[in-house]
Amino acid sequence: MAKQNNRRRTTSRKPKKKPAVLRKKLIKIGIIAASVLLFFGIIYHYRNGLAYYFSFKTDKVLDKDAKEKRLSDVRNYQILEKNDNKAIGIDVSEYQDQIDWDEVETVDDDYQLSFVFVRATVGNDRLDKRFQENWLGAKENKLIRGAYHYYRPNENSIEQAELFIKTVRLQKGDLPPVLDIERLPENQSVERLKVGLKRWLSKVEEHYKMKPIIYTGERYYDDFLKEEFSDYLFWIANYNFYREKMKEDWLFWQFTEKASASGIKGNVDVNVFNGDLQQLQFITKE
Repeated sequence: MAKQNNRRRTTSRKPKKKPAVLRKKLIKIGIIAASVLLFFGIIYHYRNGLAYYFSFKTDKVLDKDAKEKRLSDVRNYQILEKNDNKAIGIDVSEYQDQIDWDEVETVDDDYQLSFVFVRATVGNDRLDKRFQENWLGAKENKLIRGAYHYYRPNENSIEQAELFIKTVRLQKGDLPPVLDIERLPENQSVERLKVGLKRWLSKVEEHYKMKPIIYTGERYYDDFLKEEFSDYLFWIANYNFYREKMKEDWLFWQFTEKASASGIKGNVDVNVFNGDLQQLQFITKE
């Protein structure tokens, strides 16, 4: 007689999902959901700028001669719209080539221009090729004008100041002189650079009886100038997409280098003054 097999048959069970796998899937779903929300949040935030870009605004009429729009226009429109109570201006140099000053009135066809900064000198030996015509053109077009000097860190600061003084004659209604510093020195320390900047600023202030303005980038300002030059007013450049408001301690904010202005071919820098036109006039030469 055959022996009965008493072994119990084992039933196969599906393995349970490990908690770690489930957690990863939940995290992935959460990231996707957050990304979707962020995307639509950005669309909503920039809805006016995007409407302008795609010409969905009812007061925008496209024709065959309409200017080509760029994505940078979305941010430009957003900032200009938020600062329509402030004075708007541009800055120019020989890089804008010949400017039709009789036509220089608006930025992006909508926003009235109140002021312009004109590059006058570079280092200790170079004049901007179009300074005189731009300087006179701005005055004739009744724009509040200012002149700036591009500072070369490795050249003598007094010679640079003397070149600017020799070139620029400020009149009643003109803005204070501007020192443009953007680069670090190659053959001297940052401390020596600061000494040179102070010498330029002092000599120019003594001549014009006006405290100069300093132009620089936001990071340069934070890293090298903010503490030691705190008694000066600053014109700050920041083109980052996330930046939509100027800080309270900025006098001017250059928010883009890719805008269009009537009377100027190609791109131009646009700036916001931290105040209205009347307040801008208050800081001009008496």
